[in-house]
Amino acid sequence: MRSAKDEILARIRNAQKLSHTPDRVEVPREYDRTGGIEGDERIALFVENVVDYRAEVHECAVADLPELLASVLRDRECHTVTYAPGLDASLFTHTDAHCQPDSADSDPRLLSDVDAVVTDSHVSCALTGTITLEAGALSGRRALTLVPDRHICLVHEDSIVHRIPEMMARINPDHPSTMISGPSATSDIELNRVEGVHGPRDLIVIVVRK
Repeated sequence: MRSAKDEILARIRNAQKLSHTPDRVEVPREYDRTGGIEGDERIALFVENVVDYRAEVHECAVADLPELLASVLRDRECHTVTYAPGLDASLFTHTDAHCQPDSADSDPRLLSDVDAVVTDSHVSCALTGTITLEAGALSGRRALTLVPDRHICLVHEDSIVHRIPEMMARINPDHPSTMISGPSATSDIELNRVEGVHGPRDLIVIVVRK
């Protein structure tokens, strides 16, 4: 006896045969795959789009990052912070908050109790304001950026590309990835916006300059 899945797939294949649809179709790749803007203009576009999604954006040099992180945490009265295990602990030397690296062995439900999480990012698209987190030491496990209510995300300027195809080319398909465009938000049928349903409602992006 065939399963429901096998039955559905069989019907699809049969319909394709009846319509004389080829088994494989070459997808045209004639669209623009590389960027059109560079440098400060590209970063400005990224910042503009991220802000449009209601995220807060800061920019700083690498040397100023510990001080800026301390300022952001202090302004939001964050006392407990969990960060991706691959981040350097020296980033948190200027803050009085209790900061500790995340552990993949810990219960992910405990992450709902922390005031903020801090992660790096993998690659971002300026055209859409989309940030890609690749599960691993720098971006952390997926739960780290889905369970807490506040996410501070580091975006290095050389990880910002112009177009989606450029971003996709940098993503390893063998690793779990999460793409975020602003804080978590959804709307009901009457277009009432609700934040924090699918992830952090407070997203702070720090663009780190060389």
